[in-house]
Amino acid sequence: MREEQGDKAAAGPARGEAGMNPRLGEILEAAARTVVYDGAEGPQVSYGGELHVGVDLGTAYTVLVVLDEAMVPIAGAYRFSQVVRDGVVLDYMGAIKTVKELKAQVEARLGRPLESAATAYPPGVALAEVRATGYVLQGAGLECSRLVDEATAASTLLQVGSGVVVDVGGGTTKLAVIEGGKVVYTADEPTGGTHFTLVVSGAMGIPFMEAEALKTNAAEQARLFPAVKPVMEKVATIVSRHVAPFRPARIYLCGGSARFPGMARVIEEATGIPTCIPGEPLFVTPIGIAMSNFAGETAPLR
Repeated sequence: MREEQGDKAAAGPARGEAGMNPRLGEILEAAARTVVYDGAEGPQVSYGGELHVGVDLGTAYTVLVVLDEAMVPIAGAYRFSQVVRDGVVLDYMGAIKTVKELKAQVEARLGRPLESAATAYPPGVALAEVRATGYVLQGAGLECSRLVDEATAASTLLQVGSGVVVDVGGGTTKLAVIEGGKVVYTADEPTGGTHFTLVVSGAMGIPFMEAEALKTNAAEQARLFPAVKPVMEKVATIVSRHVAPFRPARIYLCGGSARFPGMARVIEEATGIPTCIPGEPLFVTPIGIAMSNFAGETAPLR
């Protein structure tokens, strides 16, 4: 699902721009080829070098991605999974099951086991909940190498020199203000893709999962746009409030909810700040998480 609905200008820069990762386009294009939806047949991989693994436990989607030593995606899988809400693991056993099954799918393609992974949490989540994400990895047979906040993970891949990285996830909107190549401010507030689905469910009078399927159907999105636009505007209000003191020159959108056509345009119009979606937004944060995973490291979980 790409920005077919008038976001073509906003969807760039696919291959980076001044102050951004010059390999961004290459990396995201590789992710689009190798990270597949749950159950889909992905390409087999023959690779014996160092692996970097990231697990993104989202409110709507759980993503597991594997990078090679050059930090390029070579395998991965994701599925719709409501085991987390606003950064809190609500279904611990369900989360473990999801990660374990995604791990098995990816291992079958790689022909080798995955031993460790990094994972992430929304900014401002309580320490106990942050640790819970690490315990999920352990329960799935992965050593938790590092815990990073989601907005910083996204900026790790984008390598933005200056601006705001906004990760619009399933349940919350996370943002990181970057100045001089460093994250100087982070925030996280409720409102994300789940709210899009709830609005569609109410407007159409259909169950949540039917609304989710409708929302992600590219053929239906133009019809649904008027219903979800107020949620997009709420996201823009959240971003505007947090970034006002910093006066950023550009907003970089990522996260699964940024896939909905028109999202960048609505935020740009509401904030007055040029807004772009760099490539496939769903994979930006998971790849940034994986870039933090190195063999031999262990995150403190106690």
